[in-house]
Amino acid sequence: MSVSRIHRLLRLITLLRSGQGPNVTELADTLGISRRTVFRDLNMLELAGIPYYFDEQTYGYRIAPTFFLPPVNLTLEEALALMALIGQTGQLPLSDLAREAGAKIQSILPRSIQGELAKALPTIHVAWPAQARHQTVPARFDEVQKAIVETRKVEIAYVSFFERGQIVTELSPYRLFYFQRAWYVIGHSSLHKTVRTFKLGRIRRLTPLGRLYVPDPDFSVEKHLGNAWGMIPEGHEYAVRLRFSPMVASNVAEVVWHRTQKVEFARDGSAEFTATVDGLSEISWWILGYGDQVEVLAPAALRKRVRDMAKAVVARNEGRAGEES
Repeated sequence: MSVSRIHRLLRLITLLRSGQGPNVTELADTLGISRRTVFRDLNMLELAGIPYYFDEQTYGYRIAPTFFLPPVNLTLEEALALMALIGQTGQLPLSDLAREAGAKIQSILPRSIQGELAKALPTIHVAWPAQARHQTVPARFDEVQKAIVETRKVEIAYVSFFERGQIVTELSPYRLFYFQRAWYVIGHSSLHKTVRTFKLGRIRRLTPLGRLYVPDPDFSVEKHLGNAWGMIPEGHEYAVRLRFSPMVASNVAEVVWHRTQKVEFARDGSAEFTATVDGLSEISWWILGYGDQVEVLAPAALRKRVRDMAKAVVARNEGRAGEES
């Protein structure tokens, strides 16, 4: 496409946005082209996805006023926060759309803000943690989100690590839920007869059903998770007490790991960490991540679990013949 035609198309867009609703003859006269060329240019706008329409009252053409965003009055700090976050969201559902939206917002910012933003953005980098593979997730995300909006039941074929194989269940999906590195759907499962969480990446087949479900007005993700350490409530709460060595105590204390946690430092620099946790499985793995820098004070069931897991780690990694130095 020639530079002159690009310039003419931009002028055409401006005329159609003017609100005057010019007809073909007026457009041809203003742009200095033939009526036939006007129709070709209008067809180009249609191919580009620009929603112009013919106004039967004025016999002229207009562009839908909602297509282009009005000017946005953002400060540099607001624009920088927005663009830094949506520009580095990783390969997740919605991230591509978020970046497109960000580009549109950036294009209508005042020139002074755009200039400062161009200088500031390269100075910020957001490093996301390791992400689950998402090849099939965008399609599943759209299917589940549509089913939630329509309150429609779906049948899913799901690879369950807990059941050690593929299961099929009828699901009433309540919420899409992103946790740490992957997307999940929370809903009522006919197979388990309770509310369960399913990872989108492990759904092998999803079939919308003709039956609707009645949403639970009291359901919320926060209420469902309760005091679970992560995302798996086990139905029994424990008062957990841990002692962290001075080497890692400050590191532990500066992070909000759980909504019930409390941290108290001792004179020697160690810290006692307490929390009320639903289930012990998830927190056990977290504790093991601190190795010999943490001691489980309570409950006894957690202390035994961590001790047994640590022994198993040692046994699995015992040196083989010829490997010991």
